[in-house]
Amino acid sequence: MSVALANLSGRSVVVRGERAVDVERASGGRFGADPMSALASWEVFVSWAGGLGDDAFVQPIDATRLGPPVPRPRKVFGIGVNYRAHAEEAKMELPKQPMVFTKFPSCLVGPTADVVLSSDTVDWEVELVVVIGRETRRVAAERALACVAGYCIGQDVSDRRMQFADKPPQFSLGKSLDTFGPIGPAMVTLDGLRDPNDLAIRCEVDGAVMQDGRTSDMIFAVPELIAFLSARIPLEAGDLIFTGTPAGVGSTRTPRRYLKPGELVTSSIEGLGRMANRCIESIT
Repeated sequence: MSVALANLSGRSVVVRGERAVDVERASGGRFGADPMSALASWEVFVSWAGGLGDDAFVQPIDATRLGPPVPRPRKVFGIGVNYRAHAEEAKMELPKQPMVFTKFPSCLVGPTADVVLSSDTVDWEVELVVVIGRETRRVAAERALACVAGYCIGQDVSDRRMQFADKPPQFSLGKSLDTFGPIGPAMVTLDGLRDPNDLAIRCEVDGAVMQDGRTSDMIFAVPELIAFLSARIPLEAGDLIFTGTPAGVGSTRTPRRYLKPGELVTSSIEGLGRMANRCIESIT
């Protein structure tokens, strides 16, 4: 049975349907309340959580209390231009190897958190986020999915003016401002997905569909990304990979379309649920 791990008011919970079970309480302290603790012994945790009966799930879920399911990863990678349709709309050649940047972990927020707009050029980018489940070094692509704890939804919110203020562009700062990394609603193990390499992915802004694609349009699929990164940098349990965004971002439209205060960004991926993040104006 698949396992969905979430962060409810800072406590680790397993989610099934609309109900949850508190991990620390249900396990008698075997696993801690910190959402990061399950990742320290992920395979053992999944075995325990998968054995929970439906009668254990008695706690209702208030979505407004959900935080990022992985709140303190050591590393957060981003992959640029990783969908064929997105490369086409941006009029860019297909990259010959993954284009890697970083998002600083401090930008991570939960699936219903407000996104604070830093300017009038803030863009949306719905993305599949990979959560690494164990230390991974130089893994071959054909074995890479075994190193994954699960997937969740992400928004790689981007201030385009900051990102492209100079040449070469500065990706990391423009994509790491406070609240620019909503993830959630839960981290779901891959056995709960029909095909981990081909999932419907969608983003709406105030109900208007902006992005509607499939993860099979990735130039470098998840196993290839893990193999590429782990050949260069040791991956650790809890590390995140934002795997790129499909076509439909605001900066490639004519005229360009950016987020405005009050707008609701809804992100969904097949088998992973949905996020809904309200845009608000910066107070500074």
